[in-house]
Parts: sequence; C-alpha cells; structure tokens
Amino acid sequence: MPTKGQVLTNPTTGDVFDFIETAKDSNGERVTIKSSLKGKGVLVPDHFHVLQDESFEILSGKLTVRMDGGERVFSAGEKVTLPKNKAHNHFNSEDEPVIYIHTTSPALDFDYFIENLVGLASDGKMKNGKIGLVQQLVTLKYTDSKAYLADLPVGIQNTLMNVVAPMARLVGYRLFIKSTQGLRSKSKNRYHFPDCGSNQFGERR
Repeated sequence: MPTKGQVLTNPTTGDVFDFIETAKDSNGERVTIKSSLKGKGVLVPDHFHVLQDESFEILSGKLTVRMDGGERVFSAGEKVTLPKNKAHNHFNSEDEPVIYIHTTSPALDFDYFIENLVGLASDGKMKNGKIGLVQQLVTLKYTDSKAYLADLPVGIQNTLMNVVAPMARLVGYRLFIKSTQGLRSKSKNRYHFPDCGSNQFGERR
C-alpha cells in the first residue's frame, strides 16, 4: 500500500502522484494526493464513483472538468467538488502540466487504486495510457473504490464483472500489479501476482 511521502510516476504519461495523506494516515477518512498531469487529453472514460466524493484544488495550470453535460476549465486558486454518483471526468487539455491537490473521501482503497494504475503502466499493460476492458472489470470487482462507466448500464457492468473478472483471474489477471514494489515474478511468459486477500465485501482480490 502507498505511504505518506511516496511519489509515483507514470512512465507512459509522465504524470506524478505525491501521497500527502493515505487512508491509514486519516483513519479511513480521505486520501490526499498532489497530482501533476503532464499527459494531454482524456485517458479514462466518463465515470462515476458510487461511494466517494472527489475534490480538486488547482495549484498551477488548468484542469478541465466534464460534468452535467458540459465542460469547465478550472485555473490556479480554484476548487471543484465532484459528488458521488454523478458522471464526470477530469483531465489536462493544455500543453502545460496541471498541478492540483486531489482529495477523495472516504478513503476506502483509493490510494491503492492509484498505485495499481501506475503499476499497470509500469508493466506495459495500459495501451496508449488507457486501461484495457478486462483489467478494468477486474479492478471494478476487486476494489472498494468502485467506479462505473457513465455510458453503460450498471446492471450490465455488474454482470460482466461477475462473469469476466473471476475467469480473468484464472488466466493471470490480478488487481494487484506492483512492479514498483518488486512483487512481480515471471513464469512461462505469464505474470503472476500474490493473492492479497479480500476487500470489504468479502470478494477475493
């Protein structure tokens, strides 16, 4: 799991994540990260979080936020909150990096979720900086910080994740991809990762 002061860099996009406060530090109340987005453009589909609110305080540059059917650009000194269960997206649409304080509450396992995304990129499993569908379904099923795609009915997504994710585990997919912590090993050209227990819903990761 991430620790306070840990800095992760996405090797594909150059984005940097500096953990100011982890779930452990806040007793589960929030995760606070200083993020620097150097990559330009939309990297994840529009989505919504079912249990968590997100807030962004812009330190420098400009952050584009998509919500309520429109887009707004936030500049240094501005803040925006994205409430749970509301479809949204946020990204850098400028040539210069945007730096902001990103707070997610409650924490759940959001700090690990960010670490996992960087691990996926480090392992070359994010084509063009984007997560694949199968890995996305594995992440959806086995994280507590659940985020659903905005343009696909939740019922369909739940069905897909409950069918595809367990099958994907049988062929080597895991939520936990932590090459940055030396937990990866290779055998017969297939990646294998440690079994790291279950989430708060009792689902095996």
